[in-house]
Amino acid sequence: MVSKAAETKKTVKITASKPAVTSVKKETIVKVAKPKAAVEKIEAEFVIKQKITENKYATVSVEVIGIDGKITGKVSLPGEIFGEKINKALIAQTVRVYLANQRQGNASTKTRGEVDGSTRKIYRQKGTGRARHGSVRAPIFVKGGVVFGPKPRDYSLALPQKMKKKALFSVLSAKVKDNELTIIDGLGAIKPKTKIFVEMLQNLGMTDKKQKLLFVTVGKDVDSVIRAGRNVEGVNFLSCKQINTYEVLAATRLVVMKDAIEEMKQHFLKK
Repeated sequence: MVSKAAETKKTVKITASKPAVTSVKKETIVKVAKPKAAVEKIEAEFVIKQKITENKYATVSVEVIGIDGKITGKVSLPGEIFGEKINKALIAQTVRVYLANQRQGNASTKTRGEVDGSTRKIYRQKGTGRARHGSVRAPIFVKGGVVFGPKPRDYSLALPQKMKKKALFSVLSAKVKDNELTIIDGLGAIKPKTKIFVEMLQNLGMTDKKQKLLFVTVGKDVDSVIRAGRNVEGVNFLSCKQINTYEVLAATRLVVMKDAIEEMKQHFLKK
């Protein structure tokens, strides 16, 4: 039989456990009410981050120079192209891929099974005092095959389009940062004469023969510009849609036509 003292203890335990249940319910009610404020906080943070991403790239203002060497005004360069963070590792990777893709891989040699020659054993196995040989086409003989020589192969490497663009934008931004970018106006109206082109370079102060100039062109009058400067040493021309990381990096000064800026923006930033 259970004593009265034990029964009273059980009743005390039961009555003591009831308030704990109610307190848990109160806590759960309070916790359910909190997420509304948390959601509002998250939404506010998202709006702030969105504004930061929208204003991530600041426009870069650069002076525009005419073919006579005088400043004609200023132009705002798109920050997404000319204000990108410089990523040296990505630039190096892009240059490596570009140079690898320039390799043809046509070098070829013949093995001992491909060269011309007899298949007979050149002399008997034993009794001559010389080393044993089975073919005159062996690599140690004159006109023999080549061991581990080159064979035609594909050296090309692939790189995602987004990475190519990021690398190009990094190099263009580096040119702006290092003051190696010149925006020129009126280049399309130049006559296809080398003498006139050299005079223009003198006006711009770009007569150093050691420097490499890359002219980024656009428009219908590109042929006359190229004809005017194609015989000048250290001058190269590329369309604004064909520029790449390697060519921009190899140039000591980048000369961009004013009209090419909008064309680059539409070409590289299209969705």
